[in-house]
Amino acid sequence: MSQIVPIKSATLSEDIAQQLINAIVTGDIPQGSKISEPELAKRYGISRGPLREAIVKLEGLGLVTRTANVGARVIELNLADMLDTFTIREALEGMAARLAASHMPTAEVDSLYALLDKHQAFLDDNQDEHYAQQGGNDDFHLRIIQASGSQKLIRLLSHELYAVIRMYRHHTADQRSDPRQALREHKAILDAIANQEGDLAELLMRRHISRACRLLQQAMEQSTHSTQ
Repeated sequence: MSQIVPIKSATLSEDIAQQLINAIVTGDIPQGSKISEPELAKRYGISRGPLREAIVKLEGLGLVTRTANVGARVIELNLADMLDTFTIREALEGMAARLAASHMPTAEVDSLYALLDKHQAFLDDNQDEHYAQQGGNDDFHLRIIQASGSQKLIRLLSHELYAVIRMYRHHTADQRSDPRQALREHKAILDAIANQEGDLAELLMRRHISRACRLLQQAMEQSTHSTQ
């Protein structure tokens, strides 16, 4: 694991949790690895209390599991869980896209078009390298979820499922082909939202996530076969 600069913040446990989330998503803390509280406390230069609060948050996000007499471990991605997660994601994000078509302000639509231009420039400058690392305001899907106006959808998709979805996306990014196709699909979804065509936005989002699920399934199956 790479060296981490100690954190000093009024929201210490939240900051630690975010650092741990990013480390797990990117593989800096490997799948299946044991969470060592003494090691992490030393690395971050913090006491065990805030660290334990952060680990509890990671358990709630589904990134860490705790077993009696064993302790906390990072989850290991598996095909069955991915299919289950993406089936739920397809339905909920489709709904979010439909709602966003009615609720998204013009300024946010324009901002999302600018974001897709930024993603286009990234692909042009980086020889079509995937941009799976993007999160927060640079994440097209998260922005649409937040524009849905449904607090329950936002909680489910941007808190409870988001970290695990990012982990799957990052894990198989190098094995997926044609990131420009994903970008074209993003633009079509945004066009439907901009035109307030909610049914079309939902259909396109569901198709987009279904395609992503199939590609992830292929990548995970290939990865399993290559390690056998």
